[in-house]
Amino acid sequence: MLAVRIERPGAVSLVRVEDPAPAPDEVVVEVAACGVCGTDLHIVDGEFPPAPYPIVPGHEAAGTVVRVGGAIDDIAPGTRVGIDPSLFCGACRFCRVGRGNLCDRWGAIGDTRDGAMAQSVSVPRRNVYPVPASMSFEAAALIEPVSCAVHALDRFPVTVGDEVLVCGAGTMGLIMAELIQASGAVRVALVDVNEGRLRRAGEMGFQDVAESVAAVCADGSRFDRVVDATGVPAVLQEGIGAVRKGGSVLIFGVAPAGSLIAVEPFRVYNEEITLVGSMAVLGSYGRALDLVAHGMINAQALVTHRFPLEEFDAALAAARKGAGLKVQIVAPVATA
Repeated sequence: MLAVRIERPGAVSLVRVEDPAPAPDEVVVEVAACGVCGTDLHIVDGEFPPAPYPIVPGHEAAGTVVRVGGAIDDIAPGTRVGIDPSLFCGACRFCRVGRGNLCDRWGAIGDTRDGAMAQSVSVPRRNVYPVPASMSFEAAALIEPVSCAVHALDRFPVTVGDEVLVCGAGTMGLIMAELIQASGAVRVALVDVNEGRLRRAGEMGFQDVAESVAAVCADGSRFDRVVDATGVPAVLQEGIGAVRKGGSVLIFGVAPAGSLIAVEPFRVYNEEITLVGSMAVLGSYGRALDLVAHGMINAQALVTHRFPLEEFDAALAAARKGAGLKVQIVAPVATA
């Protein structure tokens, strides 16, 4: 089969590899759609320490089960599935207290073992979730990023009546904005330097948009909750400045490791400001699947670019430029 392989930072190639064979507790999924994530860019650039090399990337995926391991009797070939990439050891202190996303031996399909930027991928049975026939594979490949947002809101619940600022109108920022609005926020403002993304946000019903935190706060606005979905330290610092007394800030975007921001401890103390981090997925994939299945996420608006596996370089370039929103690798549609 064909697969994208990152040989080492900066070296990406399309290679022919052996078809995966499932372990007794695994299934092989023929990949129909796989999203390009910012983490994939970090792996390509050598900026994601857990990733080994060489590695096949791809952790936002959906497809069809084509083979099952000998110990599997509850799912059959032909089942359409989404893939939760999370791999927790189950034995460390964090796993034992229900915080597997902080696992001492944390791993993920496409991040620490070969993933779904390939024609097929072998994954543990527990990581696949059947999806309804009415859900497109492109929508099913969005379940993983939605599950990250669901976990974030588990840690950063929105109260009915809140005013919320979301920094970053990319895929993750817009997913967060949709869920925050559904949670009862009375104001959801979005900022982004990319005019095309702000236009798409407007098409999705978000009219309270600006090109900077300073612009959205120019009238004196402050917010109960601020979400940074950019991973840009300077934007996060501006976002902290936009939160009102008693408010909270979610660090949701992935900043470069080692980057720093300036925070005034006295203000955090005196105004009782809460800083919250949220990392990846934790018990949220099934709920995210239900949200997508019930139309709570505008998948059609979010997936803007589609490339075949053979054009992974072009897909990577589109994602890096911020062209549109979600870029996906999609398999050709089968014809009778």
